[in-house]
Amino acid sequence: MSFLRDFGLPELVIILVLIVILFGPGRISKVAGELGKGIRSFKEGMSGKEDNKEDVQEEKKADK
Repeated sequence: MSFLRDFGLPELVIILVLIVILFGPGRISKVAGELGKGIRSFKEGMSGKEDNKEDVQEEKKADK
């Protein structure tokens, strides 16, 4: 496992370039967006918030 100690910035750049070539920038942004939504949803679930998107939308309609 000594190869993991020599893992630096040039290697990370090469890996990122390969990922962009394989998947394309559009798909990467879509996956990152979905990951962000999932993390946000998880945090809201852990904090005990029980507001559904439907409830929030209904409140916005009532405010108008």
